[in-house]
Amino acid sequence: MRDELDLYIRARYPLLWVVTAEEQRALREIDELGKAQRKRVQLWSTTRGLVNAALPDREDTSKRDPLQLLKSILDDSEAGIWVLRDFHPFLKDAGVVRRLREIAFSQSDQKANKTVILLGPVLKLPPELEKEIAVVDFDLPTSEQLQRRLDDMTARLQEASRIEVRLDRRQRAQLVQACLGLTAVEADNALAKAVVQAEGVLDGRAIEAVTAEKKQIIRKSGLLEYYDNTELIDNVGGLDTLKSWLRKRVRAFTDEARVFGLPAPKGILLVGVQGCGKSLIARSVASMWRLPLLRLDAGRLFASLVGSSEENLRQAIKTAESIAPAILWVDEIEKGFSGVGSSNVSDAGTTARVFGSFVTWLQEKQKPVFVVATANDISGLPAELVRKGRFDEIFFVDLPDMDERREIWRIHLAKRNREPAQFDLDTLAIHSDRLSGAEIEQAVIAGLYEAFDAGRPLAMSDLLDVLGETVALSTMMREELEALRAWAQQRARPATSRPR
Repeated sequence: MRDELDLYIRARYPLLWVVTAEEQRALREIDELGKAQRKRVQLWSTTRGLVNAALPDREDTSKRDPLQLLKSILDDSEAGIWVLRDFHPFLKDAGVVRRLREIAFSQSDQKANKTVILLGPVLKLPPELEKEIAVVDFDLPTSEQLQRRLDDMTARLQEASRIEVRLDRRQRAQLVQACLGLTAVEADNALAKAVVQAEGVLDGRAIEAVTAEKKQIIRKSGLLEYYDNTELIDNVGGLDTLKSWLRKRVRAFTDEARVFGLPAPKGILLVGVQGCGKSLIARSVASMWRLPLLRLDAGRLFASLVGSSEENLRQAIKTAESIAPAILWVDEIEKGFSGVGSSNVSDAGTTARVFGSFVTWLQEKQKPVFVVATANDISGLPAELVRKGRFDEIFFVDLPDMDERREIWRIHLAKRNREPAQFDLDTLAIHSDRLSGAEIEQAVIAGLYEAFDAGRPLAMSDLLDVLGETVALSTMMREELEALRAWAQQRARPATSRPR
């Protein structure tokens, strides 16, 4: 951020908006920048008024009123940097907005280089200021910054004989990786909590403690969920082509791949029948590649306040990129972005703007965030989403064939502590024709309930009776399935190599 901010100030941009929740870290950067450019830095808040950064104990409370403050900036003849903290609530006042525009207009008429920085955790730009304000994102701490912070913290606490550090080089690297995606203060708090839990010892246990704390912090946003990547790819029946594609990219995010000339993969779109393993694949990719898994609920992006939905997307993407390399799972993406075509009529274009920002990020993203998007209803997929370049590949996940059904039966029987060899898997596969993997799993569960109620072990007859009573979803939605297959023939790659 510092280089970008330095450039804007030297270029005489009058109004800047720095988006961050890390106020103290951002203020330190701005203060160092002011010293480098030999400009006074003045800080404003509604509680303390105007304070010179070099004399923090002297408050000018007469400037607590936003209009009085802006007038004093406009009248000031000296160059300087004014940092207005948490100023966005006052932008609902037309007088405040107008005064900010006057400050922007006056820059070209004055010799003094004056810069006003609005500093806060949210971005809520009034339409009148969109052309006058430049937005600067203050990124979360990098791994190098977190490493230095960890070193400083451990050295300080060791000197005070308050903790014992038992971290080797590999554990230190893993601990720093676990802290990625947190603010500096959140990382400090998470590490302090880990030390307390371990009774004054900082060792490998801190990695799990920080990861658990990180999950809670990410979930507080309400936009992303942090998943434990415990699903194994071997628990997914069939889909050999898709599995092979994923296995070839296990080392895709390593430096070795970059040296070889390979770009980081962008992502995949999984389209297909409900219950055929699309979400299971998303979870198992993270386990296979040993990467953190974040789930984005596209429906939660849309807030009631104008501009909030766009800001929600920005924050979700920023969080995902901050812990990259990572997997971002967008489940049932067609539901989250439904109504894009009629957005200008129904919601003043909010859905269309958010969707446009999302697909642009898919196309242009530089950070190694691998997107796994799933969709059941192809009629709800906007054409822009399936265009070449958004995803590396679009896979079609069809109903399992005979061999795949046999494998799915084996997986679910073994998962529930039953020996698959004691069952006739071929017969079960034949009688479960046109069933999805999820429906086969439910058949196993229903059969177990029958056996449990009768007080005896699970038998073939229990499973066959359940199958006889099951009406497949593919039978009830035959027309939709055929339309989906026809669409996939021209636009998607089959997830399995065996022809239907």
